[in-house]
Amino acid sequence: MRSILTSAIAATTLLLMASSAVAATEIAWWHAMTGANNEVVDQLAKEFNESQSDYKVVPVFKGTYPETLNAGIAAFRAKQPPAIMQVFDAGSGVMMGAQGAIVPVADVLEKGGFKFDKSQYLPGIVAYYSKPDGTMLSFPYNSSSPILYYNKNIFEKAGLNADTPPKTWAEVFDAARKIKTSGAAPCGFTSTWLTWIQTENFAAWNNISYASNENGLGGTDVKLAFNAEPFVKHFQDIADLAKDGTFRYGGRTSEAKQLFTSGECAILTESSGGLGDIVKSGMKYGIGQLPYEDGPGRPQNTIPGGASLWVFAGKSDAEYKGVATFFNFLSQTKVQARLHQVSGYMPVTMAAYEETKKSGFYEKNPARETPLLQMMGKPPTENSKGVRLVNLPQVRDIMNEEFEAMLAGKQDAKAALDKAVERGNAAIQQAIGN
Repeated sequence: MRSILTSAIAATTLLLMASSAVAATEIAWWHAMTGANNEVVDQLAKEFNESQSDYKVVPVFKGTYPETLNAGIAAFRAKQPPAIMQVFDAGSGVMMGAQGAIVPVADVLEKGGFKFDKSQYLPGIVAYYSKPDGTMLSFPYNSSSPILYYNKNIFEKAGLNADTPPKTWAEVFDAARKIKTSGAAPCGFTSTWLTWIQTENFAAWNNISYASNENGLGGTDVKLAFNAEPFVKHFQDIADLAKDGTFRYGGRTSEAKQLFTSGECAILTESSGGLGDIVKSGMKYGIGQLPYEDGPGRPQNTIPGGASLWVFAGKSDAEYKGVATFFNFLSQTKVQARLHQVSGYMPVTMAAYEETKKSGFYEKNPARETPLLQMMGKPPTENSKGVRLVNLPQVRDIMNEEFEAMLAGKQDAKAALDKAVERGNAAIQQAIGN
């Protein structure tokens, strides 16, 4: 009898445990993080899941930023989207134009029982991911700013000052030539994201127009303007450096980071969010602000990159409650401060920024405040609020095709930029139905 009773109790206990496990609502989170940043994603999900038992966030890597966006669009059309999808800055216009596909994050948080106060978040970041009326559409998970990294050992070998990073583009190009000609490294300079860093942020940081209608933030009918003289000169300088390998092209997104961490190239312009992999490489590195063109009033301010988290429509109330609970977890000051300090991405809340300052982190690591100072140092102008096109990923692909032909010696910078503007304008008009 005792054996039967014991077995019954054990079976009941197992059934209760199984019911409890089933009760946890799963929240699928599709993302594009690799390397050290992928480890951060997994750690955040683990900590959230262990902090409560009602919800389980399941991170799923879906490829590069463009691949993740395309996967999400396909999943939505198949009526099988995830609850949360990480979308890079260029995809913001695409998501904003997807009527009925997404639920504004402000609504998700409030419906989940959490008070949403946009004043808690960094103004420049909130503005980029909000509608004109101020409604925040997505959660700014990993916002970044482009900065300069350099290999101190190679600088010393080339006879350059390893404690003073180059500030202007002229200084960068001069240092790159010295590194190449001295034999200190096979390549002087490389860059990730020629579109985001060398075009969109080049425009904002130098306070010149990228496109009409406030770079697309003022309306969808946009005419591109990045074939003006400052851009032509900048890209011709890069094309000239590429002829003998002083500049080396790595790829359309973040591939060039490998050229830097391997020691092949000595100078890299890359997202502040690339810091984790650079730290893991073990190199002796330095950080500087994004270079600018020398001139009055420059530099201006950089515009945020990285990505935000969008919530798809058509999910259950339990899933939305779980998403809201997760976003509230991510907003905690201790979580944001640690995410910023570990990854190099910017803290999305003012409280996390102030906490990091108060802790003395920037005194010990002064260059780590550079991305924030770049973005918040001056009030943005019409040229530096950001870039938002209904089809920015497509326009970037067009630009990359022309840049690659230029770097292969098939055309000069003026031809490349003129073609990119002409093709990009046509694509924009087609996307808005004109």
